Amino acid sequence: STARASREAEPPCRVMASSSSSSSAPSSGLGHSAPVGTVPKDAAEGCPGVEAADAGKSDACAGCPNQAICASGEARAVDPTPDLVAARLSEVKRIILVLSGKGGVGKSTVSSQLAFTLAASGASVGLLDVDITGPSIPRMLGLRGQTVHQSATGWSPVWLDEGLGVMSIGFMLPDEDDAVIWRGPRKNGLIRQFLTDVEWGALDYLIIDTPPGTSDEHISLAQYLKKAPVAGAVVVTTPQQVAMSDVRKELSFCRKTATPVLGVVENMSGFACPCCGTVTQIFAPAEGGGRGMAERAGVPFAGSIPLDPRLMAACESGEAFVEAHSATEAAQSLATVVRHISKAAGGEATLGDELEATLAEGAEALAKAVPHSHGASSAGPAQ
Repeated sequence: STARASREAEPPCRVMASSSSSSSAPSSGLGHSAPVGTVPKDAAEGCPGVEAADAGKSDACAGCPNQAICASGEARAVDPTPDLVAARLSEVKRIILVLSGKGGVGKSTVSSQLAFTLAASGASVGLLDVDITGPSIPRMLGLRGQTVHQSATGWSPVWLDEGLGVMSIGFMLPDEDDAVIWRGPRKNGLIRQFLTDVEWGALDYLIIDTPPGTSDEHISLAQYLKKAPVAGAVVVTTPQQVAMSDVRKELSFCRKTATPVLGVVENMSGFACPCCGTVTQIFAPAEGGGRGMAERAGVPFAGSIPLDPRLMAACESGEAFVEAHSATEAAQSLATVVRHISKAAGGEATLGDELEATLAEGAEALAKAVPHSHGASSAGPAQ
């Protein structure tokens, strides 16, 4: 559109986070009695937190390198970032975080295909990649080689089309193979810039793809977005116990930061044969898999997605999988997951007339081609 073109008229910018290294970022309070984000990393055990009335004055503060700052009250200065973020994202209806405690479970796959599918349903979608050291969203959206542009109102996202805009540090690297070797404060500073400087405009959904774990990036997001319209988090796992043990920590993080869980997604829940389409359970889910974990944690289960080579190929080429492969078990399962997430986030419970018609035709073709599956876990959310 003309408005989009005018925002992209300026020359591209490259990695410029040297200016962000001086940005203050919240630190983790996990493991202390004080709330998340109030305890300095180098504080002594038993630190009351910088916001406490006896900060810098209690017995536990003796010998702490931060004692003088805490006692002066300087550390209790109000961070303006949440207000700046809320102002910048004032036209965004709902924000969805995509999280996982384990790497390699398909978190970016879920993020990218969630964005594709919601955009195909007619929604206006933004996808923000805050995996600073491992950005994969540009490849998964088919946007490799694109650059970010500066305008009078901030950084302009890279628009795949009128309904889907993307922002990632991957657009700022001189070479996509360059390593980003940054400490926490510098990464947090860039995340702050992404949230305060990117001109998204009006969006129905802003999806934020995060790195695995519960690190500085996650704590910063929890702090910076506390006045923004966060609908909740989608937590991705695989059926194996080694993945779910880490994902349970992510659910604990959501509880501690008061982030609602929209649903647990079990990825790679079975193998979908690319020849006959039959889904076969290769490994039995540990302790009931993602559904069992969600039930025990008291959070919704959004659904299961089988492992399908065609889905992997779609992510490699930047293809909208649900639209292109509607007559597959993986596409039908993914559509079920997206419907659940959209409804749980306060959006539409369906995916638009055109896409739903395509999915209905695909489901009919799939039913004729594949009469049954072999031991695959259920794709649908818990009732």
